[in-house]
Amino acid sequence: MAGVNKVILLGNLGSDPEVRTLPSGGKVVTFSIATSESYNNKNGERVEQTEWHRIELWDNLANIAEQYLKKGDTAYVEGRIRSEKWTDKDGIERTTVKIRGNALQLVGGRRGDAAADSGGQSYSSGSSSSNNYAPKSAPVPTPPPVEMAGGDDDLPF
Repeated sequence: MAGVNKVILLGNLGSDPEVRTLPSGGKVVTFSIATSESYNNKNGERVEQTEWHRIELWDNLANIAEQYLKKGDTAYVEGRIRSEKWTDKDGIERTTVKIRGNALQLVGGRRGDAAADSGGQSYSSGSSSSNNYAPKSAPVPTPPPVEMAGGDDDLPF
């Protein structure tokens, strides 16, 4: 049976990323992203609803998040939903839902950064590339306008 487990989030960080280094040397970063939507209820009042999403990034993406993300920053995250079951100290079974990110885009750059207007950088977790810190795609230059000889009079319509 086939299925798709893909999540796309664009939101603001609710806190600085929390970094953990594993005994194996790997790194994992967790943080929360808030997404909001507004609507008018049946009484005509404007209502804003905020959802909090727990994000988990591993290895190279964890390094990027640790270095560049801070509370309040806007980030675009792609990943998949992961649920973990665990038992708390009182013996009650609990479930935590996380988003395990496999792509991260820094939206708007860092505060005080001259490159803040560049639109951000994109990163993805890939095991085949030796340099996962490079942006996914380079900016595409805009071609110069083309002047038509004879102006609009030569158009057939």
